Amino acid sequence: MKEQLKIALAQLAPVWLNKNATLKKAKKAIKEAAKSQADLIVFGEGFLPGYPFWLSLTHGSNFNSKTQKEIHAHYLKNAVNIEDGDIDSICLIAKEKQIAVYLGCIERATNRGNHSLYCSLVYINKEGEIKSVHRKLRPTYEERLTWSPGDGNGLRVHALETFTVGGLNCWENWMPLTRAAMYAQGENLHIAVWPGSISNTEDITPFIAKESRSYAVSVSSLMRKSDFPKDTPHLDLILENAPKTLADGGSCIAAPDGSWIVKPIVNKEGVFYGEIDINRVYEERQNFDPSGHYSRPDVLQLHLNQERQSVLKVKDVRR
Repeated sequence: MKEQLKIALAQLAPVWLNKNATLKKAKKAIKEAAKSQADLIVFGEGFLPGYPFWLSLTHGSNFNSKTQKEIHAHYLKNAVNIEDGDIDSICLIAKEKQIAVYLGCIERATNRGNHSLYCSLVYINKEGEIKSVHRKLRPTYEERLTWSPGDGNGLRVHALETFTVGGLNCWENWMPLTRAAMYAQGENLHIAVWPGSISNTEDITPFIAKESRSYAVSVSSLMRKSDFPKDTPHLDLILENAPKTLADGGSCIAAPDGSWIVKPIVNKEGVFYGEIDINRVYEERQNFDPSGHYSRPDVLQLHLNQERQSVLKVKDVRR
């Protein structure tokens, strides 16, 4: 069991709202990270096929807008259906290259009717197995116009060599109870994925690391005006109000004492690396462990519901 891990931060721009082309870009990054002997590669929030930037640029709250319906339909068609095998090729590469993957994707969920979208974070282990699909609990602000609220099923941690890794989407990382649920499961490598902004990552990454006495890894995507494909529905309207840079990255890694291992990387596209050592977790837990010797479960307890929510529960009475 390895006590040191190499982490790959995939700070990339998606081929926006193009599932197949973005999948190719993700697979290329995974192969590159494996060649560099990384143990884990992390992609930003909603990387596959992209974050819904159009909402704040095209009056996304207009009810019964034909424009909004057409862009949403395009988004839906390019979303990921895990049950249909849309990311099986990612799993095969993870297994072949023996690298774990955290993949931010927009999920078209079969068990919720197949027409609603969830901002999901998928963990694939080194054996190429999907071990959790975490649907974002509460989409933020305008995201609620296109993403549905998730559940606690994916609030899980996983063994990765000597580490215990878990991940959250974007502003879930600001939710104290959600973070606490991960810490209580033994997490010591915290993954935070974002659509892409140093304003999100530069403060909370070292804060989470210091609060939990764990490694904290933030990974963001990039998005520039030049990254919008020409076949995007209503592209002229989107670009009319779009700034030159919509997401500037800010991917980084903080050590368990809150110090930087990789400082936030801004406006650079690529796969970046940092190395972590489990012994630094052990050292910092000596004086503080939020779910261990510094907790008081006789006074304060948190309850987590990991049941996957669905509108339909079938009781099969056939004999």
